[in-house]
Amino acid sequence: MAGESSGELYGALLARSVKASFPDALITGIGGERMAEAGVELISRISSSFGAVEALRTYRTLRNTFGRAVGALETFRPQVVVLIDYPDFNMRLAAEARKRGIRVLYYVSPQVWAWRKKRIYTLARTVDKMAVILPFEVGLYSGTGLPCEFVGHPAMDEIRQTIGAEGFGLQDIGSTALKAHMKRKLGVDPDKPLLAIMPGSRRHEISKLLPVLSRTVSALKQRYPDYQYVIPVAPNIDWNLFAGKVLPKECVTVHGKSIETLTAADTGIIASGTSTLQAALLGVPMTVVYKMSALTIFLARLILNVKYISLVNLLLERSAAGDAGLRVKELIQEDASAANILSETARLIDDTSYRHDMLMQLNRVRELYRDRSASARAAEMITELIQN
Repeated sequence: MAGESSGELYGALLARSVKASFPDALITGIGGERMAEAGVELISRISSSFGAVEALRTYRTLRNTFGRAVGALETFRPQVVVLIDYPDFNMRLAAEARKRGIRVLYYVSPQVWAWRKKRIYTLARTVDKMAVILPFEVGLYSGTGLPCEFVGHPAMDEIRQTIGAEGFGLQDIGSTALKAHMKRKLGVDPDKPLLAIMPGSRRHEISKLLPVLSRTVSALKQRYPDYQYVIPVAPNIDWNLFAGKVLPKECVTVHGKSIETLTAADTGIIASGTSTLQAALLGVPMTVVYKMSALTIFLARLILNVKYISLVNLLLERSAAGDAGLRVKELIQEDASAANILSETARLIDDTSYRHDMLMQLNRVRELYRDRSASARAAEMITELIQN
């Protein structure tokens, strides 16, 4: 059960890993086109929301989807339910599964390290195993009785598969040959630098960020006329809702292909979310941006207990070996202005020493995940739950 774009990707990768070992397995769930392509029979499609105002707008849809999910527990009586992030929805579903004696694997922990830490104890009562994707999360569940394992991150699985299909390996990340190859695949000039623009995977994120990104790209184009600007559109987004409105005319848009775009990129401007980790794993120096409703940001600042919002900075702060103290610039709300984004992006392009130090930090993040396959291990955990 996945509730938004990144979780849906994790579900697709996991479904393929399960099918590799059990081709006849029947997998049903909530997701999008990637999960459907991976062999999941969808009972409902994802309906993502984030923040107080955004959640209210989709409440009715979420309520109906929850009813379908509970109905599926009754109809299919699955051996295992896999819940992927999306805590307000999935924690309630875990309780429904527990009532029916169905084993539960929670894949990608709710962000209990940021807020509502007491949810750990609710999870311990309703979940059989927890598969976490951030190394420091394991310690949070210590003493609860809930088995918890750091499995790696599905983003690394996707990267490994994507570049492997082109005849490259992790050792080629950042190389001129791999970047040129991916630029050709995207249909752009392999000999010119590329800047990735990633405005998020939710409609409200894109609506708020595209206007300022449009102004930023126009200014960047004047300063760096040789650069190419590429926007990979999230698969579950109808880009027609945005095209022709505030779309930067200098940008090339591609459907999906976020990994290909980041692999080819020399620099990035990226909305906070999973894409910041993807960029870190692929060695792309970035500026992180984010905007949300005024009410949501007000509430977030009251309740969140975090110094950084991007995964890359959280990992550097809490898990990276040899951390040098340098952090990716995060521009949030009014700070996410065209002038500020332009200034930081220009520094990443022009300041050789700053860029080198940033690349060293991103490599420290990659080392946390290099030797792990989250999807394969999560599939093994499903098997273990069935066997037990």
